[in-house]
Amino acid sequence: MSLKKDTKFNNIFFDFDGVIAESVNAKTEAFRELYLPYGADIANQVVDHHIHHGGVSRFEKFKIYHECFLKTCISENEVQALAQKFSDLVLDKVIQADEVSGCTDFLERFSEQMNFWIITGTPTKEIEVIVKAREIGNYFNGLHGSPENKKYWTEHLIEKFDLKRNETLFLGDATTDFEAAQYSDLHFALREHHENESIFNDYNGIRFNNFVELETIIETYL
Repeated sequence: MSLKKDTKFNNIFFDFDGVIAESVNAKTEAFRELYLPYGADIANQVVDHHIHHGGVSRFEKFKIYHECFLKTCISENEVQALAQKFSDLVLDKVIQADEVSGCTDFLERFSEQMNFWIITGTPTKEIEVIVKAREIGNYFNGLHGSPENKKYWTEHLIEKFDLKRNETLFLGDATTDFEAAQYSDLHFALREHHENESIFNDYNGIRFNNFVELETIIETYL
């Protein structure tokens, strides 16, 4: 959706990893660690896929990696076991990860003027634990993760709260975020970092590195 001079942002959907917290690398390294026992080549393929498909749930990725890279089927019990190992590897690291610069100040400043939700590929129960531990839950109207995907959540929230699409902005750093914004005809702002530099070469919309930069953009549309 293209921005117009009379655009007004009243709602923001936030991805979490790489947008609120500098936690992308923690999850990248967790995937590497889980698949390194199968060899460095397999681990590298897994990491490459993960980086280029950020925001896809870990449950779906485990199925893809076993089928495509290991050429084997994986049972639901095995998926759940891997997901638990993954959570054990990353939970504390994500909780302790630095915030994306200026995020808390941004939340404090604008949460009374706009409605905020988190939409993430992280399991809903896990993101609830993370957000509570980081003490930022009071800024958000809701926290929404897997097993439902981001396209499901954008449409669900728009319909549930009767949100106007042209007043809603999705902040993301992954292709799944961009695709969800496009699917629901929302505005999109790309949070740039070192792991997504090569993925969004052709993206011509809003870009920001930190929330000081984003705040300047947001204030134009309030």
